[in-house]
Amino acid sequence: MLDAERFEACFVRWVGGLCRGLEGKVAAIDGKTVRRSHRLGQGAIHLVSAYCGALRVSLGQVKTEAKSNEITAIPELLEALLLKGAVVTIDAMGCQHKIAQKIVQGGANYVLAVKDNQPDLCEAPRELFTAHDGRGLKTVRCGEHTEIGKEHGRIETRRCVVSEDIQWLGQRDRWSGLRSVAMIESTRQIGEHRSTERRYYSSSLAPDAKRVGQAIRGHWVIENGMHWVLDVSFGEDQCRARVKNAAQNFAILRRIVINLLRADPSTKVGAKTKRLKASADDRYRAHILGLMALR
Repeated sequence: MLDAERFEACFVRWVGGLCRGLEGKVAAIDGKTVRRSHRLGQGAIHLVSAYCGALRVSLGQVKTEAKSNEITAIPELLEALLLKGAVVTIDAMGCQHKIAQKIVQGGANYVLAVKDNQPDLCEAPRELFTAHDGRGLKTVRCGEHTEIGKEHGRIETRRCVVSEDIQWLGQRDRWSGLRSVAMIESTRQIGEHRSTERRYYSSSLAPDAKRVGQAIRGHWVIENGMHWVLDVSFGEDQCRARVKNAAQNFAILRRIVINLLRADPSTKVGAKTKRLKASADDRYRAHILGLMALR
């Protein structure tokens, strides 16, 4: 039988240490749909989660309400988390005035992707960095940082350009804590084929191109570090739990289990194998739950 009081005390200590460990680290926020959770008259549930790639832990999740989207769920998630000192990254869906304000009020910084859902905020950086590359704006102060990676038969060059010159930005006063805008230029070469893509971001960070670039790149760890694991190791998209709140409850439990399994360094195997071991070994399961130390 599990000792509920010991487990709760252990969990509280773990959460407290986790919150203190977020200083300067990236907390990525993104959504994921549990595909098979739909039922008659209701669509599949969609969860918005926060994930820290540096610590490899899920920080929290909130289900979007019916006939709603991530814009309403993200503030609720931010309200529930202690993100002081962290760098919060969100895709274009979360590029909203109120969300930026909520992040700053919580003592964190943000890097928000900018797309056509914010026309003024998107077009101005595009023109700025295009003029900068063409040396049309010699007075604009920009910092640059370039990284080159080689993997899977391709060469990828990522150039981050950041500027703190935002006086020209329309409605800039509405964006709490806004200090810089950034561009990521990704050039991918596979054999003779070469493609280039540019993406734009607004940030409350100082115009440090290396730091901003690392924060942007760190956002996508949520896809491989959590979403991929949920689908491949836990089979989340194949789960047909649909009765009442079952789908949401199981989704929350999966994220808790991922955190507990990754906190155990004693077994050097993947999450799927650790799950199997915990199901067959009472002592190892108690160890994972913090109720017993392995000897």
